[in-house]
Amino acid sequence: MFRFTLAVLATWRVAHLVAFEDGPGEVLALVRRRAPAGIGRMLDCIYCLSLWVAAPAALWITRDPVDWFVTTLAISGAACVLERLGDEPVVIRPLDAVHGSEEADELLRPATHADA
Repeated sequence: MFRFTLAVLATWRVAHLVAFEDGPGEVLALVRRRAPAGIGRMLDCIYCLSLWVAAPAALWITRDPVDWFVTTLAISGAACVLERLGDEPVVIRPLDAVHGSEEADELLRPATHADA
């Protein structure tokens, strides 16, 4: 369990570093800018990166091919959960709290006398 926890934390850290940080001397930012289109998009996605980083990390835990595959998915999934925990929370407020006491909504056509 200790190795799994370390693998999850390391996977999240490396994936976050590559996807969102510039790195020392802006090396990672340069790599992301110069990468071919498909690879560049992957380097910007922490969820994609977590799979690639988790694969070698899972080898530290198991060598059995089936266990390795499942462990890779588990490490990546846990790293994704860690990433989601850091996101801004979604706040749901009643519509009148957002717009005050206004009846109008900019997305809806205002009522006319013919509609009444």
